[in-house]
Amino acid sequence: MKSPYLIVALLSLQAATPQAPDYNAYYQLGPDSLPHDGVPKGDLRGPFVVPSQAYPGTQHTYWVYVPAQYDPAVAASLMIFQDGQAFKDMNGSVRAPNVLDNLIYRREIPVMIAVFINPGRTAEQPEPTPSDWGDRTTNRPAEYNSLDDKYARVIVDELMPVLRQQYNISKDPDRHGIGGASSGAIAAFTVAWQRPDDFRKVLSIVGSFVNLRGGDAYADIVRQNEKKPIRIFLQDGRNDNRGVGRDGVYDQRRDWFYQNVRLMQALTARGYDVNYTWGMNTHGQRMGGPILPEMMRWLWRDHPVSTDVNDAVERSFHEPTKK
Repeated sequence: MKSPYLIVALLSLQAATPQAPDYNAYYQLGPDSLPHDGVPKGDLRGPFVVPSQAYPGTQHTYWVYVPAQYDPAVAASLMIFQDGQAFKDMNGSVRAPNVLDNLIYRREIPVMIAVFINPGRTAEQPEPTPSDWGDRTTNRPAEYNSLDDKYARVIVDELMPVLRQQYNISKDPDRHGIGGASSGAIAAFTVAWQRPDDFRKVLSIVGSFVNLRGGDAYADIVRQNEKKPIRIFLQDGRNDNRGVGRDGVYDQRRDWFYQNVRLMQALTARGYDVNYTWGMNTHGQRMGGPILPEMMRWLWRDHPVSTDVNDAVERSFHEPTKK
């Protein structure tokens, strides 16, 4: 039995020990990420499964968001999110369907089909969840962190033909966006880098542009290659994984924040259409989720608008077309 004096001393020591600050405390979802009465809700369809030839033996689960304003007679824009289970989670830090509902209704982004796709897995492996994104149970590390063209083939050659059979999607690559968080973000960049004739808008939240599978090479690759028609919004935090291992040794190639800044500098130097914001957040979506609306507005800022003062349609909320 511990002495009461020892217990008092331990309690005093605990009280005197400063608590580590919560670097994510000030990042909260705003009105654009929440549902509102009167705003038409899109239809989230799925899950569906598409088998993969790029990664034989695996399959990809995905969901399709169809906005209430979608008209099959009019070509829609397209946005694809990696780690779809997290981006569509209506109790999570992003809640992308709400963002799409609100911004489309206010004409701040174009009418778009959105796809939430999970990393590949075998039929026997579990589906990723908000608490386990599948790094140890799915094909996520190989697909998302590799710099080859295999995952781009999944999106462009395997998923896109299925989507086109079911929806009227614009063929203009400037109307195709792709994004993700962490390894899902570098995967999105790789798809656009490998296939810029298919995807030209990239959204990156705490992107893993580090040496998991050589991703820290991207800054040099960008500087050494001809500029591609890619627009990208980068977000990261000063308290993201900073490359200090369990042994206390710092590895700059595994410093998430440093490598995101380095990539931004390379993109800027090469004249890319790049935007970025650096917060205080740790690794995750706690900052990127709340600013998703602003990231989407910026990426899609050039969608057509009418300046005709007599255009009553342009000046009204985007209501669904009456059937």
